[in-house]
Amino acid sequence: MSVNINGERYTTLSDYMSDETKVSAAEKAEIEFETELIGKLIAAREEQGLSQRDLAEMTGVRQPAIARLESMRSTPQISTLFKLLNPLGYTLSIVPKTEKAES
Repeated sequence: MSVNINGERYTTLSDYMSDETKVSAAEKAEIEFETELIGKLIAAREEQGLSQRDLAEMTGVRQPAIARLESMRSTPQISTLFKLLNPLGYTLSIVPKTEKAES
């Protein structure tokens, strides 16, 4: 199966993301970072058996805002991330970038 995006055919999202005429390396890195971050947030919430509503009650962040964040329909403020991550036992940090080995 393939999909037509703006007149061009792509078989997978990976095909589209690999097309540097459509998605720059910086945009790709940002998308990958956000996807990984939100994935970890969801996993941490679910590992503790919490619903979005439970997390909302614990943090003061409204449940619809958590739903938008988890579905990647909105980009969270850093302060919101701290509010959500803290009761889950996580924090944000800046670490040195590691270079991937060339194959």
